[in-house]
Amino acid sequence: MKKINILLILLFVFTSVLSVNAQVTNKRIKFKKGESSATIESSVIRGDRDTYLVGANKNQAMIVTIMSIEDNAVFQIIDRETGYYLDGAGEIDDAKRWEGSLPSKGDYEIIVGGTRGNAEYTLKVFIE
Repeated sequence: MKKINILLILLFVFTSVLSVNAQVTNKRIKFKKGESSATIESSVIRGDRDTYLVGANKNQAMIVTIMSIEDNAVFQIIDRETGYYLDGAGEIDDAKRWEGSLPSKGDYEIIVGGTRGNAEYTLKVFIE
């Protein structure tokens, strides 16, 4: 009985440490006046995600690209109106480029992560 309690305590401590280490950064992308694109240079630590919010109108065209020196930065895009990933930028896609017409008016989440190790990246978002 004592061993089970110790194991449960260790499991709790271990999962608490993991959830503290996995951090999410949320940032709003704002375009400069008169511009339709924005470039973000940043880095993400292994296991973490950077989340960017960008607002757009239904049927606007959007292009998102990501580049990294080690070719290990990828993104996903979620339509916050529907809660669904955009085709080609879902959880299993590991997108490096996405282009298409937006299905809803409102915010979109661009979630950046690394496929291996830490990732320095340049994210470009264009909305027309």
